[in-house]
Amino acid sequence: MGSFSLWHWLVVIALVMLLFGRGRISGTMGEIGKGLKSFKDGLSDQEDDRLRRYSEQRSSETLQGTSRTAGPDEASSAHAPPPRPSRDHGAGY
Repeated sequence: MGSFSLWHWLVVIALVMLLFGRGRISGTMGEIGKGLKSFKDGLSDQEDDRLRRYSEQRSSETLQGTSRTAGPDEASSAHAPPPRPSRDHGAGY
């Protein structure tokens, strides 16, 4: 009752083929493929632009001498974990 038999699916496929035809279905699938390809290309172009801008920024900072690195005190305090709470509740055990 929940799923269709093989014959049901064959009839549905035959009706779809009759209504839309083979050329229209393959054309639609081709358009979907082209859309996905252009979407992926757009994403990779954005990533390339972002990496290019980052590398240009880093190289200009290096040339100008404005590249700042954290000192030993800043590096340890910036990434130090917060202090752990003590487990002593004053009960004396």
